[in-house]
Amino acid sequence: LLNALQDGTSFRSTSFMCKVKGAGQEYTQHDTQTFRRSFGGYDWLFLHNGRLDRAALNDFHIDPSDLLEPVGKTDSELAFCYLLGKFLACSAKGLTDISGSELLTWMEELDGLGSSDFIVSDGRSLAIYHGKNSERDLYYHRVQPSEEPPVFESDLVSLNLDDPRDSLRTVFLVSSFQFDEASFQTMEPGQLIIVRRGAVYWDSQPSEKNIKVPVLENPPEEKEETAIKTELFVSQQQEQSQTSTQAVAEEPSATENFSNIINIKSLTHASDGIPLEYRSYDISHLTEYNYSVPVEHSTHTFRLKPVEDSIQEVVQATLELSVDGELLQFEDVFANHSIHYDITHPYKQLLIKSKSRVKVYSCPPDSHSPIMRRSQIPLMWMPWQRQMMLPYLLPPELPETQLRQLTDFAMSFVKRNDSHLIDSLMDINKKIHEDFSYVQGITFLETTAFDVFSIRKGVCQDFANLFICLCRLIDIPARYRVGYIYTGGDYENKLQSDASHAWVEVYLPFLGWRGFDPTNGCMVAQDHIRVACGRNYRDATPVSGTIYKGGGTEQLKVEVQIREVPV
Repeated sequence: LLNALQDGTSFRSTSFMCKVKGAGQEYTQHDTQTFRRSFGGYDWLFLHNGRLDRAALNDFHIDPSDLLEPVGKTDSELAFCYLLGKFLACSAKGLTDISGSELLTWMEELDGLGSSDFIVSDGRSLAIYHGKNSERDLYYHRVQPSEEPPVFESDLVSLNLDDPRDSLRTVFLVSSFQFDEASFQTMEPGQLIIVRRGAVYWDSQPSEKNIKVPVLENPPEEKEETAIKTELFVSQQQEQSQTSTQAVAEEPSATENFSNIINIKSLTHASDGIPLEYRSYDISHLTEYNYSVPVEHSTHTFRLKPVEDSIQEVVQATLELSVDGELLQFEDVFANHSIHYDITHPYKQLLIKSKSRVKVYSCPPDSHSPIMRRSQIPLMWMPWQRQMMLPYLLPPELPETQLRQLTDFAMSFVKRNDSHLIDSLMDINKKIHEDFSYVQGITFLETTAFDVFSIRKGVCQDFANLFICLCRLIDIPARYRVGYIYTGGDYENKLQSDASHAWVEVYLPFLGWRGFDPTNGCMVAQDHIRVACGRNYRDATPVSGTIYKGGGTEQLKVEVQIREVPV
């Protein structure tokens, strides 16, 4: 075995399990861990550290199929067969086919029969359980891509992960003993962790430092008197509803039984009965330019008016400019409301102030039950669909080696989620939020997606660019969205509302464009006010321009204020 392990090129897998020490002299070949069983189309592996009451466990284990019986005589293999029998009874073929809480219940049942530390793998995921009566501790350590992995050294094992081919892999290492010069976290007794391709899929007792303030799509309504609630709901229902109140009696048509409201603003309740309420915001966006030398001629492009569509309504929008010029309003090729402004009068200061009042309507959650929406990666596009989406399918111009690394990173999410489209996108959104740090002032407009991937730091623009690049590399249309975010709710990062915010919109088959906010790890909801979109930041920049003559040194100041208006 030692000679085989010395040649690392012979092994290729996402999971490795090894029992370093044990009472091997007492075991036969059939009783030696790690135990392996073929189940659900995959090879399952099982490790157990501790002792269980085999007689009591034998009473627990019921196998009507007679296919999950132990070959040896150990309590460990019997516990393995017991768990597989549970999966068979639930018609589950993998660790992630059942809830983590249900698997925890099964582990606790076994834990009640003695001392136990369990590690079980279905070939794709890894579940680690630390028993409440265990005599030893369990430790875990996670190495993220672009981090330099330490050399794990101990008296028993030496593990070196510095192979250049694995420099951008995620490593999740679990051990029953500590390694030198490596910071490991200790598992709590009774804790269950499910890991898939280096990422924590489920944790029964997440550590406090990994817990981020949750982002609520719909912030909880404040406690008010019943009468005020009723009055508010009635007023919103009257304003949202477009139904006629005419008293003219009409005979019901033959199609009324199959009538569906397709105008979002007309919906007052979701299918589960939850009221759908709009939220109203006052937005002020001030941009101030100051120059050391008078500017004699310049042109500017403004994209400051919020989007107006089925779920967002612009009640009023104004634009104030401190210097006179020629103004042209138009809709650009990305359907953004744009203004071209040509200034031929000298100036040293230019103030651009936009004010808007916007209503953002609540809409029912998307249903992914229809077969046409259960998309798998890779997506199949009709030729004309691909032609229309081509600008949103081309990744940025980067060296091929960097694109290959980013493609591997993107495919790790696809493989972790069994090629399921929605799950893979939600996983990318979540992991960028969890594994990357929001730090201002360290990136620039020229910062690439690979740069952000390497340093794992940036701002909303950088996280959006990385998300877009990953999507396009796996043939999913994605575009850049600029707007505002109201952080008056339960947002950990309040700095996002001090300027324009950026997120990603992905085109989902038979759904349309849906927003993902990797900065906050959430789906776009009523806290987000949409303004402009495009292939990248340059297509959706709120304020841009060119100076043809004069100017000198430039000083820029941007101030954004968002206030929620009671309705």
